[in-house]
Amino acid sequence: MNISKIIYWIATVLMCLIFLFSASMYFMKYDMVKGFFEALGYPTYIIYPLAVAKVLGVVAVLYKRVRVLTEWAYAGFFFDAVLATAAHFAMGDGIGLSVLALVAVLVSRGFEQHATASKS
Repeated sequence: MNISKIIYWIATVLMCLIFLFSASMYFMKYDMVKGFFEALGYPTYIIYPLAVAKVLGVVAVLYKRVRVLTEWAYAGFFFDAVLATAAHFAMGDGIGLSVLALVAVLVSRGFEQHATASKS
């Protein structure tokens, strides 16, 4: 296994774990998440759909059979991580996990081509 593939899988697994953790918080700690959304002026009706989208995005990234879905999942993860970083910064929270998610998305997507090209 070459180094590009190792970097890809580390970043991809980390990204998927972060977004699954985030989705689980949305499902399990709804009242806490609702408070954050309200404090930022975001609509609370998007909490559950956003959690479902995160889970489906992880499936799309790992399944990789439908290229357009994989691209949309990466795009969604990128925008979610950027907006989460801004929201946590605005709330005065730590931005560590959201920045880590952003880096993981960029590294995973950046090394995806190298990891899949070395398959052949």
